[in-house]
Amino acid sequence: MKRSTKEDSAIIIQPGGGLFHLDLKAIWHYRELLYFLVWRDVKVRYKQTAIGVGWAIFQPLMTMLIFTVVFGNFAKVPSDSLPYPIFAYTALLPWNNFAQAIGRSGVSLVGNANLISKVYFPRLIIPLSAAVAPLVDFAMAFVILLAMMAWFGIAPTWGVLALPLFLLLALATALAVGLWLSALDVRYRDVGYTIPFVVQIWMYASPVAYPVSLVPERWRLLYSLNPMAGVIEGFRWALLGKGNPDFGVMTASAVVVMALLLGGIVYFRQMERTFADVV
Repeated sequence: MKRSTKEDSAIIIQPGGGLFHLDLKAIWHYRELLYFLVWRDVKVRYKQTAIGVGWAIFQPLMTMLIFTVVFGNFAKVPSDSLPYPIFAYTALLPWNNFAQAIGRSGVSLVGNANLISKVYFPRLIIPLSAAVAPLVDFAMAFVILLAMMAWFGIAPTWGVLALPLFLLLALATALAVGLWLSALDVRYRDVGYTIPFVVQIWMYASPVAYPVSLVPERWRLLYSLNPMAGVIEGFRWALLGKGNPDFGVMTASAVVVMALLLGGIVYFRQMERTFADVV
């Protein structure tokens, strides 16, 4: 009988087949790790805070009030015949979810360096968990939106059935950007410092405080290359029944998201081979 040696029982871990090979079976196999990372992010975020998860409501609510005073009352920015507070708050929900997701996923690999260098698991789980975790905040802030809709007498239309699609598009956008940023952050730590600045500029380049109709027609196609433009426009249409939504902007944004996501997957898979060595 042959004795088992250390060499006989060694497990060799090699990179996956191709750049487009996501190995979804392995991700499903490690789904408990994904759940643990999401739950850990949520707990760490609100640990030792005075109002706890109340911050998920306080942040978009205060931003909405500031936008209402500055843009709605002082600047008289149009709001597509909708009350400006709910017009702004509806856009802040997907935007805050997106901003938090890329803020966390962009630095997620470096933040989990010890885990990456010691244990094998599909590396895609780390930025994916960071992009999914802000959905908890979104769900709590969404309750305030429902209360505001009741206050302003806005009843949901059949368009609300499309809301899960736009929420999925928002998640895909955050994951796409997060894949690029997290992989780049492993090699260039400057990325972590630039993310807050990029998010701030990106917000004003998105129709959060103003409607898409305010953008001149000749710039509309270029503007629609911003993936969050279609997401925010879709949220307002689905939830508030905003008439005559710009489906051209939504379609162009969706195409850009798919291109970003595909490119992010390819780049992430290419860089994944060196994460444990560089991080």
